[in-house]
Amino acid sequence: MSKRILVTGGASGLGRAIAGHYAAAGWRVLIADLVEPAEPPAGDVSYQRLDVRSEEDWERVRAWCVSTWGGLDVLVNNAGVAAAGRMERIGRDDWEWILGINLNGVAAGCRAFIPLFKEQRGGHLVNISSLAGLMNLPGMASYNVSKAAVISLSETLRYELEPWNVRTTVVCPGFVPTNLGSGLRSPDPVLTEVAHKMIAKGTVTPEQVAERVAEAVAKGRFLVHTHREVRVVVALKRLLPKVVDRQVAKGWRQMRAKLEEQDRKRERETSGA
Repeated sequence: MSKRILVTGGASGLGRAIAGHYAAAGWRVLIADLVEPAEPPAGDVSYQRLDVRSEEDWERVRAWCVSTWGGLDVLVNNAGVAAAGRMERIGRDDWEWILGINLNGVAAGCRAFIPLFKEQRGGHLVNISSLAGLMNLPGMASYNVSKAAVISLSETLRYELEPWNVRTTVVCPGFVPTNLGSGLRSPDPVLTEVAHKMIAKGTVTPEQVAERVAEAVAKGRFLVHTHREVRVVVALKRLLPKVVDRQVAKGWRQMRAKLEEQDRKRERETSGA
C-alpha cells in the first residue's frame, strides 16, 4: 500500500508543488487548505478544508486520515502568510494574525498528529520555516518571529519524539516565486513593494524546493536550506558576524531613507487634505 502524506496550504504555491511531487511518486496525498485546488495534481489526491487555526478542523482532518487511510506517514505544515513593517507600526491584530497561522497553526498540526505518530511508532513532521527565521532582518519583525519560533519548535520536537521513531524536518527556504505575497500585510508600502520584488525574483522554484523536501524526508535530515545563497549567508553569520552586521546595517540605512521619504509624502498628503 502506498504511503500517505498531508500537506497544509496545498492548494497553491509551495504546498501544491510538494503535493504534486509526492502524488507523482505514487503517494496518497491529502491537500488541506481553506480552498479546494483549482487544478489538483494528478494522482491519488484528496482534499479536506482546513483552517490551521482551528482545533476542530484539525481533529476532523486527523479523523479522516485514520478512517480513510488508517493513519498518516508524513505531515507537512506548510500553510503560512507573510508580513513586513517597522516594529512600532505593526498592530496587535496583525501580530495575532501572523502568529496564529505561522506558529500556532504549525503547533496545532503537531498536537493533532503526534499522538497518532506515537501510537504508530513512526511518522515524520515537516515544518516549513524560512531564511527569515535565521537572519532576522529589520523591517520584518512579526514574520521573523513567527518563522524563528517554528525552527525552535522543530528542534524541540526532534529530540522529544525520537524515542517513538518520529522524525522532524524544518525547511528554511529563501525567496521562492509563489503567491505568498498576495496576502502580505504591511503598514509600509515601501517594504511591501520590496517583498513582492524579492519573491518574484526567487532563484529556486517551488518544484525544486519540493524535491529537496522529499530528499530530506527520505534521508531523515533535520535542517534543509533550499537555496545555495541561504547556506552561504547562514555560514557567514556564524563565522563572520561582523561582516554580516555591516551589510545588514548598510541595507537598512538605504531602506530607512526610502521609508522616511514615504512618511514625508504621507504627511504632505494628509496636510493637503
